[in-house]
Amino acid sequence: MKVTKETLIGDVLDFNTETAQFFFEIGMHCLGCPHSRGESIEDACAVHGTNADELVEKINAFLADK
Repeated sequence: MKVTKETLIGDVLDFNTETAQFFFEIGMHCLGCPHSRGESIEDACAVHGTNADELVEKINAFLADK
């Protein structure tokens, strides 16, 4: 899976639940909420005041090692 800023959080979690750690790091602790699962990475980062490009890079690096 190649993750982009437009990728939905739910799709990332469905692909690999271990990616939850990266969302927790930005303060997103409500991953079970239906709204958050349908939110893009870019939208989530905007709400939490973090850099979407950095988060996408971390997730893709993690997935590449799997």
